[in-house]
Amino acid sequence: MLEAPAMAAAAVEAAAVGAALAELAELLAPAADEAVRAGAAEAALALSGDAAGRRMLAGRPEALAALAELAVGPCPPAARAALSCLVNVSAEPAARGPLLAALPALLGLLPGGPACGVLANLCRERGAARRVLRGLRERGPGLEPLLQALGEPRPPSQLGPLLCNLSQLPEGRRGLLDRSRCSVQQLLPFTQYRDSAVHRRGIVGVLRNCCFEYEDHEWLLSEEVDILPFLLLPLAGPEEFPEDEMERLPADLQYLPQDKRREEEPDIRKMLLEAIMLLTATKAGRHVVREKGTYLILRELHRWEREPDVLAACEKLIQVLIGDEPGAGMENLLEVNVPEEVEQQLQRLDREEEERWQREREERQEAQGSAPGPEELSR
Repeated sequence: MLEAPAMAAAAVEAAAVGAALAELAELLAPAADEAVRAGAAEAALALSGDAAGRRMLAGRPEALAALAELAVGPCPPAARAALSCLVNVSAEPAARGPLLAALPALLGLLPGGPACGVLANLCRERGAARRVLRGLRERGPGLEPLLQALGEPRPPSQLGPLLCNLSQLPEGRRGLLDRSRCSVQQLLPFTQYRDSAVHRRGIVGVLRNCCFEYEDHEWLLSEEVDILPFLLLPLAGPEEFPEDEMERLPADLQYLPQDKRREEEPDIRKMLLEAIMLLTATKAGRHVVREKGTYLILRELHRWEREPDVLAACEKLIQVLIGDEPGAGMENLLEVNVPEEVEQQLQRLDREEEERWQREREERQEAQGSAPGPEELSR
């Protein structure tokens, strides 16, 4: 326990911090002078550069409301500082309510990168993701502005995470799998996108989430979409295959150059394997995945891979491809009833894995002296 003098000192410090935050909120308020508000936004941005500062700002709804108003205001310097601050603070659960209250204004800033960052963080939670998706639809075009931004020379890096977190919802996946819009086809080239690992990770997460819809597997594996080569190519290296094995591979995976590099991010390699695994849920899907020489790519990946989690995912997929077909009534692995206690255990392990990955990510960012950006993947 803290001794009395220490407790008193802590109380005085807390009171001082509270007073300073209250003053900052006043300086951000619409009644303040424009230059003063811009300076206060810069101060808030600096405060959001570490975890303690983000938590303090998240506990001030009035400050967040003022920052959101500044973000859509006419003063570019103040708007940039306010929006950058909100990108950082939106990762805090306590900030979710105040920022969702400002959702109409934030949606108007899309598809700008910082706005994508704020909304990607908010959409980590399914209820918030549902509100954002509903807000996009109420504006008319739905996901279309986000998908159109994929065609820019350099799409916003946080666009991938936003689409990924929206695709955790069945209704989000349905929008992306609308066959009349060719949305999935727009995503596929980004599995090899080198300009931003954040964007690439998000897009691979979208594709993995879409693969949960087994009714669309036949279409996804057909020539109309041909998703499999785009999932396999990042997992392939420069290895040479005998001619008879080479002929079994899709054309895009044949005769790869000697400088061909595999996906460098372990978590992205794992998601690619998980997406392919989902495509093997049905008997027809397993047949296509086997026929396209997937095992050959996985065999070489298994020899190369050093990350335990990725190696385990690779081994599970290999076992599905070389193992016997499931018995009658279990042909569709996504429809097999899993005992509740087993499902709860799997969910617990998934949460623990996500928390471990998030801790490691934050430690790397703090070591680099940068504030965390939006969460790239919802599970």
